[in-house]
Amino acid sequence: MMGRREFIALLGGAVAWPLAAAAQQPVGPVIGYLSLGSPVRDDPTMTAVRKGLSEMGFVEGRNLAIEARWARNDFKALPELAADLVHRRVAVIVSSGTAAPLAAKALTDAIPIVFGAAGDPVQSGLVSDLARPGGNVTGLSVMSSELGAKRFELLHELLPSAQRFGVLINPGSPQRESEIGDLRAAAAAIGREIEVFYAGTEAEITAAFASLRQKGADALLISPQFLFGERRTQIIGLAARHAVPVIYGDRLSVEAGGLMSYAPNVSDAYRQVGIYAGRILKGEKPANLPVMRSTKFEFVINLQAARVIGIEVPPALLALADEVIE
Repeated sequence: MMGRREFIALLGGAVAWPLAAAAQQPVGPVIGYLSLGSPVRDDPTMTAVRKGLSEMGFVEGRNLAIEARWARNDFKALPELAADLVHRRVAVIVSSGTAAPLAAKALTDAIPIVFGAAGDPVQSGLVSDLARPGGNVTGLSVMSSELGAKRFELLHELLPSAQRFGVLINPGSPQRESEIGDLRAAAAAIGREIEVFYAGTEAEITAAFASLRQKGADALLISPQFLFGERRTQIIGLAARHAVPVIYGDRLSVEAGGLMSYAPNVSDAYRQVGIYAGRILKGEKPANLPVMRSTKFEFVINLQAARVIGIEVPPALLALADEVIE
């Protein structure tokens, strides 16, 4: 005859088994997230992607899993990270930047890839046509040449007498030459010249700021690259020390103490990326989803930063700002 303890143990095992089995069941499709950045820098991006996915009915931990891979500004690490996601046969790869989706595209023509990238995705080789991408890749593009022109216009409004602007570029970026060409054309359109400063390390960033004035640059445009987002605190400190007006490609730098930024609204842009990923999970083909373009942009000014470097922001420029940080 079964004793009370044995009965309780058997009952507990009977209850625990289906619970354990349920815990082993996948929560739903798995999305891969591939970025040249890092978890801290990409937190706003990931938040926006999750929001877009949730609007399509996919919530992480409930009916969706996300496998994230960050290269932490190491371009050479991207192929291996992309290969890992391909090996895991994720349902969709969501990528940030241009280098990451290119790395993924080189390894698979079967897994859908949704990018949020700067620059021209046709020129970079991500898609063959914006309206009809074809293949397994689509997403959202920010045309960096257009943004570069706008940033130079804003610097010109701030410093009308300035003749030469500096540009800080990561020499490791595969898109550096096309970006420089776009920026030279944008500066020439307003009758100004640029001086290019290459910086791929902390020491090179410091050296670039030290030589700005020697090269005749009166202000600096920071290329919106992952490295400079990671070195945000250093760059803001150097701008204050050398009293250099700087315009950034992300609002986070201005919130942290930088002077000005003109950039896409990250929340809106990557929400759209998340929506595209959700539509693909529901059965749509990336080949049939046109490449989107950012439609919401923000111009932010930090007046405290202006006071630190000893410049006065013209009232007309303040009137253009979407937000002024006092």
